[in-house]
Amino acid sequence: MRLMLDISGVTFSVARSPEPKTDFASKRQRTERGTNEPLWVVHLVAMDPQDTEIIKVTVAGEEPKLTQGQSVHLVGLEAIPWVQDTRHGVAYRAERITAIAQNKAVSA
Repeated sequence: MRLMLDISGVTFSVARSPEPKTDFASKRQRTERGTNEPLWVVHLVAMDPQDTEIIKVTVAGEEPKLTQGQSVHLVGLEAIPWVQDTRHGVAYRAERITAIAQNKAVSA
């Protein structure tokens, strides 16, 4: 089951620069089924007025050009519950993660 998330009240910033999502056994970068695009993992700080959490979000395609501390915008964020033996959790996936342009301060 996949659940699309309403993130309208949440702001995101990059906690760690993107890294390849690797296969546990082969240690090779994983690719998306069907398109064969490389998969990337981005650690994000998700903040709303009540809470702050770090989440790992997977995205397919070219490596996102993001740096630590940068504010980002997510498109199509979904939560994917998983169970493996006695372990369980939620994986996050986005269609796209893009940097939010920062206004540069002008000194007088």
